[in-house]
Amino acid sequence: MHRGTPCHMRLPHRLQGQKVKSQGGAGAYCGGHLAAQLVKTTAKRSFYRSANAIFGKVGRTASEETVLELIKTKCIPALMFGMEACPLKKRDINSLDFVINRLFMKLLKTSDINIVRTCQHMFRFELPSVLLARRTRKFLEKMKNL
Repeated sequence: MHRGTPCHMRLPHRLQGQKVKSQGGAGAYCGGHLAAQLVKTTAKRSFYRSANAIFGKVGRTASEETVLELIKTKCIPALMFGMEACPLKKRDINSLDFVINRLFMKLLKTSDINIVRTCQHMFRFELPSVLLARRTRKFLEKMKNL
Protein backbone atom coordinates (compact mmCIF):
# COMPACT_ATOMS: atom_id res chain seq x y z
CA MET A 1 0.00 0.00 0.00
CA HIS A 2 1.24 3.47 -0.87
CA ARG A 3 2.27 5.53 2.13
CA GLY A 4 2.58 9.22 1.44
CA THR A 5 2.30 12.38 3.38
CA PRO A 6 -0.80 12.35 5.58
CA CYS A 7 -3.82 14.27 4.39
CA HIS A 8 -6.14 14.99 7.30
CA MET A 9 -8.15 17.81 5.73
CA ARG A 10 -11.52 16.06 5.36
CA LEU A 11 -11.12 12.77 7.17
CA PRO A 12 -13.71 11.97 9.77
CA HIS A 13 -12.27 12.74 13.22
CA ARG A 14 -12.40 9.08 14.19
CA LEU A 15 -10.05 8.19 11.30
CA GLN A 16 -7.41 10.90 11.61
CA GLY A 17 -4.06 9.25 12.30
CA GLN A 18 -5.72 5.90 13.02
CA LYS A 19 -5.24 2.48 11.52
CA VAL A 20 -7.90 1.64 8.97
CA LYS A 21 -8.85 -1.90 7.94
CA SER A 22 -8.52 -2.51 4.23
CA GLN A 23 -10.44 -5.20 2.36
CA GLY A 24 -7.60 -7.66 2.89
CA GLY A 25 -7.85 -7.14 6.64
CA ALA A 26 -4.45 -5.51 7.03
CA GLY A 27 -4.33 -2.19 8.82
CA ALA A 28 -2.86 0.84 7.10
CA TYR A 29 -2.02 4.33 8.29
CA CYS A 30 -4.68 6.73 7.14
CA GLY A 31 -2.57 8.97 4.96
CA GLY A 32 -1.42 9.28 1.38
CA HIS A 33 -3.61 7.70 -1.29
CA LEU A 34 -6.03 6.08 1.19
CA ALA A 35 -6.71 9.48 2.71
CA ALA A 36 -7.15 10.98 -0.75
CA GLN A 37 -9.71 8.27 -1.58
CA LEU A 38 -11.64 9.03 1.60
CA VAL A 39 -11.52 12.75 0.87
CA LYS A 40 -12.72 12.19 -2.71
CA THR A 41 -15.56 9.90 -1.60
CA THR A 42 -16.72 12.33 1.07
CA ALA A 43 -16.49 15.29 -1.32
CA LYS A 44 -18.49 13.53 -4.03
CA ARG A 45 -21.14 12.53 -1.48
CA SER A 46 -21.40 16.16 -0.30
CA PHE A 47 -21.63 17.38 -3.88
CA TYR A 48 -24.42 14.96 -4.78
CA ARG A 49 -26.31 15.79 -1.59
CA SER A 50 -26.12 19.52 -2.36
CA ALA A 51 -26.99 19.09 -6.04
CA ASN A 52 -30.00 16.90 -5.23
CA ALA A 53 -31.17 19.48 -2.70
CA ILE A 54 -30.99 22.17 -5.40
CA PHE A 55 -32.86 19.99 -7.89
CA GLY A 56 -35.39 19.18 -5.19
CA LYS A 57 -36.06 22.83 -4.42
CA VAL A 58 -36.07 24.40 -7.87
CA GLY A 59 -36.73 21.30 -9.96
CA ARG A 60 -37.18 21.98 -13.65
CA THR A 61 -38.85 25.35 -13.06
CA ALA A 62 -35.60 27.34 -12.87
CA SER A 63 -33.51 28.11 -15.94
CA GLU A 64 -30.29 26.25 -16.64
CA GLU A 65 -28.32 29.42 -15.89
CA THR A 66 -29.88 29.67 -12.45
CA VAL A 67 -29.30 26.02 -11.61
CA LEU A 68 -25.68 26.18 -12.77
CA GLU A 69 -25.04 29.32 -10.76
CA LEU A 70 -26.42 27.58 -7.67
CA ILE A 71 -24.26 24.55 -8.42
CA LYS A 72 -21.18 26.78 -8.81
CA THR A 73 -21.75 28.58 -5.53
CA LYS A 74 -23.09 25.76 -3.35
CA CYS A 75 -21.89 22.42 -4.73
CA ILE A 76 -18.50 23.01 -6.31
CA PRO A 77 -16.98 24.28 -3.03
CA ALA A 78 -18.17 21.06 -1.34
CA LEU A 79 -16.58 19.00 -4.11
CA MET A 80 -13.27 20.88 -4.12
CA PHE A 81 -12.75 21.41 -0.37
CA GLY A 82 -9.30 20.19 0.65
CA MET A 83 -8.51 18.49 -2.66
CA GLU A 84 -5.45 20.63 -3.38
CA ALA A 85 -3.70 19.28 -0.28
CA CYS A 86 -4.14 15.60 -1.16
CA PRO A 87 -2.23 13.44 -3.61
CA LEU A 88 -4.71 12.63 -6.36
CA LYS A 89 -4.12 10.28 -9.25
CA LYS A 90 -5.26 11.09 -12.77
CA ARG A 91 -8.18 8.68 -12.42
CA ASP A 92 -9.33 10.51 -9.26
CA ILE A 93 -9.29 13.83 -11.11
CA ASN A 94 -11.16 12.27 -14.03
CA SER A 95 -13.70 10.95 -11.54
CA LEU A 96 -14.33 14.50 -10.32
CA ASP A 97 -14.77 15.70 -13.92
CA PHE A 98 -17.22 12.85 -14.51
CA VAL A 99 -19.39 14.14 -11.66
CA ILE A 100 -19.79 17.48 -13.44
CA ASN A 101 -20.26 15.92 -16.87
CA ARG A 102 -23.06 13.71 -15.53
CA LEU A 103 -24.67 16.73 -13.86
CA PHE A 104 -24.73 18.52 -17.21
CA MET A 105 -26.14 15.42 -18.91
CA LYS A 106 -28.94 15.30 -16.37
CA LEU A 107 -29.62 19.02 -16.56
CA LEU A 108 -29.57 19.19 -20.36
CA LYS A 109 -31.27 15.79 -20.84
CA THR A 110 -28.58 14.55 -23.22
CA SER A 111 -25.93 11.86 -23.27
CA ASP A 112 -23.77 13.48 -25.95
CA ILE A 113 -20.46 14.57 -24.40
CA ASN A 114 -19.83 17.04 -27.24
CA ILE A 115 -23.04 18.91 -26.39
CA VAL A 116 -22.06 18.83 -22.71
CA ARG A 117 -18.60 20.28 -23.40
CA THR A 118 -20.02 22.96 -25.67
CA CYS A 119 -22.52 23.99 -23.01
CA GLN A 120 -19.83 23.99 -20.32
CA HIS A 121 -17.82 26.35 -22.49
CA MET A 122 -20.83 28.57 -23.24
CA PHE A 123 -21.81 28.76 -19.55
CA ARG A 124 -18.14 29.33 -18.58
CA PHE A 125 -18.31 26.33 -16.26
CA GLU A 126 -14.83 25.03 -15.40
CA LEU A 127 -14.27 21.36 -14.74
CA PRO A 128 -12.80 20.30 -11.39
CA SER A 129 -9.54 19.31 -13.11
CA VAL A 130 -9.02 22.93 -14.18
CA LEU A 131 -10.03 24.29 -10.78
CA LEU A 132 -7.86 21.75 -8.99
CA ALA A 133 -4.77 22.61 -11.05
CA ARG A 134 -5.18 26.31 -10.24
CA ARG A 135 -5.92 25.67 -6.55
CA THR A 136 -3.02 23.22 -6.18
CA ARG A 137 -0.60 25.71 -7.74
CA LYS A 138 -1.84 28.43 -5.36
CA PHE A 139 -1.64 26.04 -2.37
CA LEU A 140 1.94 25.02 -3.19
CA GLU A 141 2.99 28.66 -3.58
CA LYS A 142 1.58 29.44 -0.15
CA MET A 143 3.35 26.41 1.36
CA LYS A 144 6.63 27.44 -0.27
CA ASN A 145 6.37 30.93 1.24
CA LEU A 146 5.91 29.65 4.80
